[in-house]
Amino acid sequence: MNNLLSAFRLATLPAGTNPFRAEVKAFLQSSLESMPADIRARSWMGFNAAFSRKLAARGWVGVTLPAQYGGASLDAFSRFVLVEELLAAGAPVSAHWIADRQSGPLILKFGSEAQRQFYLPKICSAEAFFCIGMSEPNAGSDLASVGTRASRCEGGWRLNGRKIWTTNAHHCHYMIALVRSSGEPQDRQKGLSQFIVDLALPGVTVRPIRDLAGDAHFSEVFFDNVLLADDALIGNEGSGWAQVNAELAFERSGPERVYSSIVLLEHWITCLRRSPDASAHAATIGRFATHLATLRNMSIAVTAKLVNGESPLVEAALVKDIGTEFEQSIPAVIEAAIAMDPDAPVDAELYRAVAYVSQVAPTYSLRGGTREILRGMIARGLGLR
Repeated sequence: MNNLLSAFRLATLPAGTNPFRAEVKAFLQSSLESMPADIRARSWMGFNAAFSRKLAARGWVGVTLPAQYGGASLDAFSRFVLVEELLAAGAPVSAHWIADRQSGPLILKFGSEAQRQFYLPKICSAEAFFCIGMSEPNAGSDLASVGTRASRCEGGWRLNGRKIWTTNAHHCHYMIALVRSSGEPQDRQKGLSQFIVDLALPGVTVRPIRDLAGDAHFSEVFFDNVLLADDALIGNEGSGWAQVNAELAFERSGPERVYSSIVLLEHWITCLRRSPDASAHAATIGRFATHLATLRNMSIAVTAKLVNGESPLVEAALVKDIGTEFEQSIPAVIEAAIAMDPDAPVDAELYRAVAYVSQVAPTYSLRGGTREILRGMIARGLGLR
């Protein structure tokens, strides 16, 4: 237990990231169009390929990837600063998000040199957008029981099955899919592999899923005898589970697991400054600020481990779980505050923003690993099970 808790001692970003933060702020001020809070609140679900290409032109997509593949060769601290500023501004980052955060680093670490040379420059120039094929309709949160299968055949692999809740699959060029390449679902982690799937291949069908908020961020993806070349396999056959675990440390640890509701919180504070009753909510704002500062410190501590080449799976799961609770509490508290005085006028922009975030906030504890799965990981990390 002490080893896990010691990972979260006071951590700070290196002073060298301050000039980079100023550069990012200046870019956002000059490049982002003025948008209302309910649009900015969509930030990391906001798909805008043109904006992603603007970032790429500055070298800010694939920032941690080596320069030889088109990246900026910056460390994870710099990416933390970039992501923090993008989310605080409500920038639409969804187009390049997964490729920058997960797919690029995964290919760099486990892919062949040919895969690195082909895919990484496309990621860094925002020419190739990636999605992740993990969840399946019959697997629930049990990722190890996936049934989508890649079978050896002449010329490569035949892929059959389906994935669900795949973010932006209908917009993306490629999917990195976790599939079974040998054995049966009861074999669990054994026999799982990861493949890069070109979503334009014959036999791939993508069906968007419209959510409660009226958006269609998620899709169900069907594979019907899709022929994959031999070089679609990432790493060694059967190593998919270990690769996914390394990938999830990137997905669960960053500012995106703390800042999903930050635009709404910021706009509520702006509205309170104009209200004669602002002091009534001072303690609530103070609690939010304290929680955010603590979570931010924890996230920076995990980032430090990534910089050191570690794979802090349990620490990242803890940040994600606590961060999700914080993110979900913001719309709930603001809704309750508005309801306390039903006759008071409500800022229309605030009303739209809290309505949107309240509708999507339940998904925060699903994406990137359900709360139950994460708490199981944390319990094991603490030696409690």
